[in-house]
Amino acid sequence: MRLGVGWKLHGDGRSPAPGAVVRPDERLSWGRTIGLGAQHVVAMFGATFVAPILMGLDPNLAVMVSGFATIFFLLVTSGKIPSYLGSSLSFVGVAAIIAKEGGSPATLTGALLVVGAVLLACGLVVRALGARVIHAVLPPAVTGSVVMLIGFNLAPVAAGTYWPQDQWTALATLLFTGFALVALRGFWGRIAIFLGLVFGYVLSWLLDLGFGKINSPDGSGRTTDHWRLDLSAVAHADWIGLPSLHAPSFEASAVLVALPVVIALIAENAGHVKAVGEMTGDPLDDRMGGAIAADGAATVLSTAVGGPATTTYAENIGVMAASRVYSTAAYWAAAFFAILFGLCPKFGAVIAAVPGGVLGGITVILYGMIGLLGAKIWIENRVDLGNPVNLVPLAAGIIVGIGNVSLEFSDQFSLSGIALGTIIVLTGYHALRFLARERRTAAPSAD
Repeated sequence: MRLGVGWKLHGDGRSPAPGAVVRPDERLSWGRTIGLGAQHVVAMFGATFVAPILMGLDPNLAVMVSGFATIFFLLVTSGKIPSYLGSSLSFVGVAAIIAKEGGSPATLTGALLVVGAVLLACGLVVRALGARVIHAVLPPAVTGSVVMLIGFNLAPVAAGTYWPQDQWTALATLLFTGFALVALRGFWGRIAIFLGLVFGYVLSWLLDLGFGKINSPDGSGRTTDHWRLDLSAVAHADWIGLPSLHAPSFEASAVLVALPVVIALIAENAGHVKAVGEMTGDPLDDRMGGAIAADGAATVLSTAVGGPATTTYAENIGVMAASRVYSTAAYWAAAFFAILFGLCPKFGAVIAAVPGGVLGGITVILYGMIGLLGAKIWIENRVDLGNPVNLVPLAAGIIVGIGNVSLEFSDQFSLSGIALGTIIVLTGYHALRFLARERRTAAPSAD
C-alpha cells in the first residue's frame, strides 16, 4: 500500500506559485515545512488540550496521542487527505453526564472506545456503499439538530460547575474571548479560544497577587478559601516522562450516553473532507468512507490508553486555506511536535492548572458555538422548519436533549438527555417522512 510519504518539491520550495496551491503530495523546503508544522500545532493546540481538561482526562496524554493519531490517519488515507486529528469537543457533555452518575475516567474512555469502533464500522459501510448513504440516513435536518442538542445540553456544566468558581474572572475571560473572536483576523482569529484561555490564566495569577485567595466553590463543589491559580503541581512535575495511562472500562449506561455523538462525528468528518477537496480542486467523496474509518480507528487507539476521542480539525483546515499549503509533510512535522510536547509532564501540569473561572468564561462561548453549529447546518442546507415532518421530531428531540428528559425502562436502564433526544430526532424524522410519502402515494390524483 502506498503510504503517501514521498513528497515532490513545489517550485523553488519557497512559496506557492501565483494562483497555485501546494498539493498533498508536494512540499516546500524542509525548513518552511517544519515551520508550517509548528503553525498547525498552535492552531490545534487550544481545543486539543481544552477538551481533555473539560472531560477530566490527562491533557498531556491528549496532545501526545493526537500526534500518533494524525500519523495513523495520514498512513491509512495514503497521504491523500491533509488533516490533523485532535481531541473531540463533542464528548464534553457526555463526560459531564458520566461523571455526574459516578463514572470514572476509565468509564468515559471505555464509552468513547465503543463510539470509535462504531465510527470505524460506519466508515467501512460508507466506503463500500458510497458517500450517498450518509445523506440518506443522516440528512442535514437530523445532523443539525443532533449537533445543536449536544452543544446546548452542556449549558448546566458551564453555569453550575465552572462559572461559580470565579464569576468575575469568568466574565472577563468571556468578554476578552468574544472580542478576540470578532476583532482578530487570520491566524490570530483562529486561535481566539486559546488566547482567551491565556488571558484568563494570567488574569487569575494577577488577582491572586493583588487580592489573595478567593472564597468560592472549587472543582468538587465545596466552598473554600483557595487560590485561583494553583501551580503547586508544576514544581513537582518532571521535565521528561510519559503521561499517565489507564485502561478503559465498559458500562452499558455510559455507552448509550456516548453513542449519539457518532452522528456528529460522521457529519464533521464528511464536512471536512468536502472542504479539503474543494480547496485543493481534487474531489475526495470517494475517500470519505476511508477518512471516517481512519478517525474511528484512531479514536479506538487513543481511548485504549486513556486518551480522548479524536476528530479532524477545522482549525487546521483554516491554516491551509490561509497559506495555500496542503502538504501532508507539514502534518507529519506537526505530529512529531505534538508527541514531543506530550513527553513533558511539567508542560502538562501547567495546562492542568487552568482555573475553573477561566473555563467558565471559555465554555459559555464554546458550548453555545457548538450548539449553533447545528443551526448553521440547517441554514446552509435550507432545511424547511415550516414542514411538520422536519419541525416536530427536531423540536421534540432538541427539548429532550437540552432539558435532560429521562425515560425509565427499569431500575437498571433508562435513556435521557443526548441519547434520548437523538433517538427521537432520528427515528421520528424517518418515520414521519415515510408516513408523509405513503400519504402522497395513496392520495387520488386530481383529474
